[in-house]
Amino acid sequence: MRHSVILKKASLVGAFFVSLLCVDLAQAFCPQRADLAQVAVRHVVDGDTVRLADGRSIRLIGINAPELGRKGRSDEPYAVQATRRLQALVDASDGRVGLLYGAQREDRYGRTLAHLYDRQGRNLEAQLLSEGLGFMVAVSPNAALVTCQAQAERQARSKRLGVWRDEQVKTAGQLRGGGFALLGGRVIAVQHNRGGLWLDLDGGRVLRVAPELLDEFDLRALQALKGRRVEARGWVIDRQSRGGLKSGQARWMLSLTHSAMLEVLP
Repeated sequence: MRHSVILKKASLVGAFFVSLLCVDLAQAFCPQRADLAQVAVRHVVDGDTVRLADGRSIRLIGINAPELGRKGRSDEPYAVQATRRLQALVDASDGRVGLLYGAQREDRYGRTLAHLYDRQGRNLEAQLLSEGLGFMVAVSPNAALVTCQAQAERQARSKRLGVWRDEQVKTAGQLRGGGFALLGGRVIAVQHNRGGLWLDLDGGRVLRVAPELLDEFDLRALQALKGRRVEARGWVIDRQSRGGLKSGQARWMLSLTHSAMLEVLP
């Protein structure tokens, strides 16, 4: 059994497996919301985005689904399955969903950020996560359901469903470009300066907590991580390809967007 510690300020988000007889029971992870007004879905764009009949694009909060191939790129594994499953969930809800908006209502692309619920009030992100059709992500301040969505993902991970059929945590030598990734490694140095808090990992990788997000973390615990093994998730930047790599800096940088995106391993 895999154990971990999430470094969240003022509390610990428990990391544990929940054994259920049926994947559909994953809805028990997140509270039902049958009180939400239903809106019509025009079509499902991919495993984490839908377009409504009123023209709005909705980016689901708490899940990052594999990417469909675009501009000559191939589909990522399980991207098609995630898209089809979200379509099936929307269809089973008669093409209408309830929206629970995030504290931050729009992303930088102008998409509306919201949780989706079917007509029975069940959270669709939790369903997809419990089936291994995406990765749990938490971006402050939109983290109201992070605990239950993380539990839904852990069910899929423990059963090796979907994306979890293959090892997802990348070591230093496995990075080939930017984008979403799970990084595993040992912390070799910790620095705190005006640019935030930096955790240097073995293999030329660094995790960054921006100054405005430090309150989301237990700062003392972060500063005591030297020598510990961690697993981080988020969007990796190749600083060398952007021409911003200075002497002595790590090539690969991952910015932590919430405490739930970092776990300390045994």
